[in-house]
Amino acid sequence: MNRTTPRSGTRRRRQVVGLLVPALLVLVTACSSSSDSSDGSSTSPAAPPSTAPGSVVPPPATGQVVLTISQFDFAPKPLTVAPGAVVTVVNKDDTPHTATAVKDKAFNTGTIEGGQTGTFTAPTTPGTYNYICTIHQFMTGTLIVS
Repeated sequence: MNRTTPRSGTRRRRQVVGLLVPALLVLVTACSSSSDSSDGSSTSPAAPPSTAPGSVVPPPATGQVVLTISQFDFAPKPLTVAPGAVVTVVNKDDTPHTATAVKDKAFNTGTIEGGQTGTFTAPTTPGTYNYICTIHQFMTGTLIVS
């Protein structure tokens, strides 16, 4: 007769608990570390964001001029800036792009890898400047300097 006794079920539960408790302790210890120190000492500041290839750089601070590339399109359209303004270009696509003035190469970001940012300085002469992505020339935009 093959009968399971309450004792064998208890043994299995103890084995499972014996395996789970150490794993839970490791998780709790790892999650409970804190940068707050009670002895008044300070911790070192966090490292600045990485700009290595493939890393995502956060967009610039509020108040800066931003041109966004997303889904193979520039925004806003058109972009109006002051003469000589520094424009930060945020590439939200996974593929590289540029923002390059069509006439006289009045500005050019160079290649901006996917998830990265680049900058260009707007011309100092007021006017309307058409630009493209030299990699994907169907991508167009207009910069108005006024």
